[in-house]
Amino acid sequence: MDYRELTESVLKQAAKAGATAADVVVIEDESFSVQVRMRDVDTIKNAREKRLGLRLFVGQRSATTATSDFSPASLARLVSDTKAMADATPEDSFAGMPAAKEIATQVPELDLWDGAAGRLPVEERIALACAAEKAALDSDARITNSEGADYRQGEARVCLANSLGFCGEYRASRNSLSVTPVAKDGSGMQRDGWYSVHRKLAKLEAADAIGREAARRTLRRLGARKVATQAVPVVFDPDMAADLLGTVCGAVSGSAIYRGASFLAGKLNETIAAPHCTIVDDGRMPAGLGSRPFDGEGLPTRRTTVVQDGVLHSYLLDTYSAKKLSLASTGNASRAVGQRPTVGPTNFCMLPGSTPPAEIIRSVRQGLYVTEMIGFGVNLVTGDYSRGAVGLWIENGELTHAVEEITIAGNLKDMLREIEMIGNDLEWRSSIACPTLKLARMMVAGN
Repeated sequence: MDYRELTESVLKQAAKAGATAADVVVIEDESFSVQVRMRDVDTIKNAREKRLGLRLFVGQRSATTATSDFSPASLARLVSDTKAMADATPEDSFAGMPAAKEIATQVPELDLWDGAAGRLPVEERIALACAAEKAALDSDARITNSEGADYRQGEARVCLANSLGFCGEYRASRNSLSVTPVAKDGSGMQRDGWYSVHRKLAKLEAADAIGREAARRTLRRLGARKVATQAVPVVFDPDMAADLLGTVCGAVSGSAIYRGASFLAGKLNETIAAPHCTIVDDGRMPAGLGSRPFDGEGLPTRRTTVVQDGVLHSYLLDTYSAKKLSLASTGNASRAVGQRPTVGPTNFCMLPGSTPPAEIIRSVRQGLYVTEMIGFGVNLVTGDYSRGAVGLWIENGELTHAVEEITIAGNLKDMLREIEMIGNDLEWRSSIACPTLKLARMMVAGN
């Protein structure tokens, strides 16, 4: 289907119905997943859908709707209903489209789609999941069970057009493979896992390597115990550092800032982190998991330096939050069909340092290496941070026994300033990524 022609037709109908401005997004999705458990196929799913979303303005009144029925009669009714909804909503002085001069004039090729993944036979997709789980189960006799291995593959086609004359389209794919084994010995049972995610099928880690790493991470958790409550250095592995950075990402979101729901509100151009910390959001990174050539409003994506050498330089903004804050959009509008744009990151990361993770661990006389966090005890307004944690205890620069049933606590205002070391191990397995981080001091609550 020619989505450019389709979106143009809907925009013309919206204008004829009395809309002063409008935009239309069409997303066509195809997804496949297979889960195997204990060497047998458990579930296989394959789905395909397409949806069209319309955002329509009448002055500074607006409404947003969606449909999966692309027939002419359905689209005509969608336009009519959306116009009626917009007429009935109150005016919002900050509502509206971006300025015409801000709209993207090019749609760059960012290498986001891999046709090979969609052509992979179903039998080979199943084989990937089976191979990952088999490698984990065969690694050690103490690996006695499995919560399963998953292979997932998805493709999307996105087309966005608006009444300012913009029309852009791109395709994207995503592939992932994960496994979660269970180990058992005299101390009890433990589970952990490993995974790989990439736009390109050929760039996934090998299935047997994923399985072996999942087994290694699971086995090292056997014999886990509590530790005494104390204030010690805490090292976050890359996944947990990315989790922590995700909290910071929420705190620099324009919507949180204008609502006063962030401890970083009003902190632009102030020092908020250690001087060796730089955080960026890069929507143009080739093959990035969060990359896209334009944002959910048709603005060009870009590389935004959020924190430079510890100083907060920018928030992440869409048009609405930018207007509320008297700033300019950073091209971070994220759009779901049937919903108005909101602020969302693209590829958000802390730039790596030069220190190998092993050296970071060796620098700790006594402390905690965090490999999993539980719950969400974070108050973005105050910065108070308290999470259940699992990990490994560090003694004299060495990882010793596993630790569980503990809580780590601090305040994000202090935690960011107390980032003492940054690893050189930045890897992208999500749209938010971070190297290993060492914080000088946090409270670890156990016995």
